[in-house]
Amino acid sequence: MLDDKDRIFTNLYGYQSADLAAARRRGDWDGTKDIIARGQDWIIAQIKESGLRGRGGAGFPTGLKWSFMPKEPPGGKPSYLIINADESEPGTCKDRDIMRHDPHKLIEGALIAGFAMRAKAAYIYIRGEFVEEAKCLQRAVDEAYDAGLIGRNAAGSGYDYDVYVHRGAGAYICGEETALIESLEGKKGQPRLKPPFPANVGAWGCPSTVNNVESIAVAPTILRRGAAWFADLGRPNNTGTKLF
Repeated sequence: MLDDKDRIFTNLYGYQSADLAAARRRGDWDGTKDIIARGQDWIIAQIKESGLRGRGGAGFPTGLKWSFMPKEPPGGKPSYLIINADESEPGTCKDRDIMRHDPHKLIEGALIAGFAMRAKAAYIYIRGEFVEEAKCLQRAVDEAYDAGLIGRNAAGSGYDYDVYVHRGAGAYICGEETALIESLEGKKGQPRLKPPFPANVGAWGCPSTVNNVESIAVAPTILRRGAAWFADLGRPNNTGTKLF
């Protein structure tokens, strides 16, 4: 049984407000500038040490995936973080509740993860049927922009970073990362052949990493509390917390 003190998502049932003021009272956006100041290599190393794996089903090590992104993209191309919020498996709703009730955890995670991978922007690709969740998420993004937490000099870090909410059209196949990228580009959502992998040729031909909502949303708490804390939870080779 998980102790209450180890819970990362403390508003999943929506008993409190999802707005920025309430999120800050729950600890979101606390010391974000200091985390970013530790640098890209430190952030990725901590995520690797934590043992965090992809929370979308595949279970690929998150820190390792982030490390695949080029430090200097060829031709001066920008890099992108793409967050897969196209939760379409029958009966699944964990990411939906994060976006509905704890959206600032996701937005802060998008900034930190994007910085670690030297990305210029994050695109949150949300399932088309999630109408209310898209509104909640966009409201939180707008709050973060107004507070200077994203955009130019995000969170006072000196790093410029944008976050966009992109609504899908309800295609199940767009849960697959390359089909999602095709849809994001305005094309028919169908999988690409690999290689090349998205870290080399992703959205608009630029290096891109696709991560699940929960994978990104837990990152700030891991970095605040330490990789060892997260690694001590769960089981060997499958550490940490998991929403069901």
